[in-house]
Amino acid sequence: MSGLRDDGGSAQDAAYWWLKQHIARSPRHEGTFLSEAEVARETGTSRTPVREALLRLEAEGFLQIVPKKGVFVPPITDEEVRAVMQARELVEDWCVRQVTPAGESLIGELESLLAEQERVIGDPVAFIELDRAFHRAIVRRAGNPVLAEFYESLRDRQVRMGLHAVASEQDRARAVLDEHAAIVAALRTREARAAGDALHAHLASTRAALHLPDVAGWSGLEHPVVDRS
Repeated sequence: MSGLRDDGGSAQDAAYWWLKQHIARSPRHEGTFLSEAEVARETGTSRTPVREALLRLEAEGFLQIVPKKGVFVPPITDEEVRAVMQARELVEDWCVRQVTPAGESLIGELESLLAEQERVIGDPVAFIELDRAFHRAIVRRAGNPVLAEFYESLRDRQVRMGLHAVASEQDRARAVLDEHAAIVAALRTREARAAGDALHAHLASTRAALHLPDVAGWSGLEHPVVDRS
């Protein structure tokens, strides 16, 4: 049961946490099968909470329950990662510029999330959940509910990608903290270009951590100026 969260949570939470940790450390290019009995044995729980945890993770897109065969954790292809990152960059670039100049309430929220990330830096699952909250805060504050809903679907798909990077790269979590701090500092300048540049640097670092091969035609965005007239 190493790596399991010991926070007094339920058996379902324990199974859910162990599964997320296990999936995060699985090679992303390889599909793997798990069984309820295996997870129950590793987490020291019965099969009922394991089944409930598996259903939660299936709904979040981490795995597929295959009747009479077990649980399949599908591979994540470079093409899927690239598509998600490109879509994220389009959405987040527009949103970070929309919220600039940022109010103190947003900056305070982001700084609070940064402090929480620092506190859980050794826990990849909690760290990535807070990473998601950090980016979500910016997207939601931009005020476009259609984009916010679309972005949530992207982040559901990318959580496993981010978990793998943070769990397998020794210094990635610290780099993410520094990059998030740079985004907050750029927002404080009240300059949309500075905020966009900080965001692009962070996403470029994320692509590198995900070991995406270079592809012709990937050049990022051209940093458009947001027209609020």
